[in-house]
Amino acid sequence: VYFVDAFTDKVFSGNPAAVIFSDIDDENLMQKIAFENNLSETAFVNTNKDINHIRWFSPIKEVDLCGHATLASAFIYFNYINKGEDKVSFMSASGELSVRKIDDLYELDFPKDNIKKIDMMDEVEDSIGVRPIETYIGDINLFAILDNEETLKSLNPNFSKLINLDGQGLIVSSQSNEYDFVSRYFVPQCSFFEDPVTGSTHCSLVPYWSEKLGKTKMRSIQLSNRGGEMFCEDAKTRVIINGQAKTYLKGKIYI
Repeated sequence: VYFVDAFTDKVFSGNPAAVIFSDIDDENLMQKIAFENNLSETAFVNTNKDINHIRWFSPIKEVDLCGHATLASAFIYFNYINKGEDKVSFMSASGELSVRKIDDLYELDFPKDNIKKIDMMDEVEDSIGVRPIETYIGDINLFAILDNEETLKSLNPNFSKLINLDGQGLIVSSQSNEYDFVSRYFVPQCSFFEDPVTGSTHCSLVPYWSEKLGKTKMRSIQLSNRGGEMFCEDAKTRVIINGQAKTYLKGKIYI
């Protein structure tokens, strides 16, 4: 097992993920390991097939898409499993995902989210204490736009109400002075309240802000305590997300 800090160039920042390359296919065992690791996600990459199959487990449930744990898995693949490669593909519940190594950056090629505007203004306001400008629902998450970065930074959500909202979690975002946009991601449904840095939310964020700002290449930051910066691109039906990673731990699991 490897512990990796993703979307960062130094340890103790970004988003930590556990990565396990093996032929484990026992869902009950995967869930137990993820619970024991107690990180937002543990990625399991099955190496016993023609193509790498990746699955992600939070401490309490399997999730359909996870960006930072995919970046962490690719980082381990390129640095420990197959050092001669500069591209790897994973099959997942969200289709084929590919990652390219470009110097010290890792470029994720992810599917674009299908977001549609809905009226959940009252419910979101009741949960976060601030009325959003707009609310959307995507394939995975609820998505709310706030009027400014300072409001977003100071949010203190009511998680007992937040957990009852539609979707896996709530993405909140606004424009930024220094970056193109900023975001936070609240996920009490997966047993952790706020995710430090989330690649998968950018499947919704990138197409939204690309249309609003009239540009395809953007720079974003997630405003959690650990923080994480991403370079993103709207690529028609796909979203390109670039980030770095650092190994924190390498060890063995005894079962």
